[in-house]
Amino acid sequence: MWPRLVASKILKKRLGNNNFVADFPNEANLLELTVPPLNLKSLNNDVKETPNFKVFVSTWNVGGVTPTEDFDMKELLDSGNACDIYVFGFQEVVPLRAASVLGTEKSKISTKWNSLIREALNKTETNERIKQIKEENNFRCIISKQMVGILISVWIRTNLQPFVQNPSVSCVGCGIMGCLGNKGSVSVRFQLQETSFCFVCSHLASGGKEGDERYRNSNAAEILSRTIFPKGPSNDLPRKILDHE
Repeated sequence: MWPRLVASKILKKRLGNNNFVADFPNEANLLELTVPPLNLKSLNNDVKETPNFKVFVSTWNVGGVTPTEDFDMKELLDSGNACDIYVFGFQEVVPLRAASVLGTEKSKISTKWNSLIREALNKTETNERIKQIKEENNFRCIISKQMVGILISVWIRTNLQPFVQNPSVSCVGCGIMGCLGNKGSVSVRFQLQETSFCFVCSHLASGGKEGDERYRNSNAAEILSRTIFPKGPSNDLPRKILDHE
């Protein structure tokens, strides 16, 4: 049984199974996000204004520990500096046992983390910016993806969501036998107005012995070379990590 499971998992990883499919939102939600970009122009209609947005990015190896129901994530947030986009990267959201590596991803754990993020973001923002319209204070998840223990989740202020286009994901497994998902990366990309964003959540080879850094460098090189995104409806979207703005 195990040889068949291993062979099946390896084949799917090499073929890029679910490579472009996010766990959340579903396909219907993603279609709603593909709207024309907003061009902000000055009063003379000649020069485009450049809007500024604050982005919060975090990474956290949780060591396979499942959060409790009363776990409060607000300490992770910089509550004194409200942002427009929040990107959360996690490693080891599940224990890296054989059943986790070779089995299907456990969606319950990503749902739990996303629920905690939603509660912390919306509670923090509402308290700090109470004078603004409540709808603008809310945040919505535009894309979330889990591969074994790696989870990335991107949240954006509700009033900016209509200007998000072409969200997609790309998964690269660099773990057991060079392709399983106990190590590797989950990358997400999207456009906000006319700017392309790409965020990479990675879990590289471990070890503190001399020479172990070579394995991590090898993982990073694999991630950069093997990560690829769809071309987009007009075949003009960046496909590699470093091609994004």
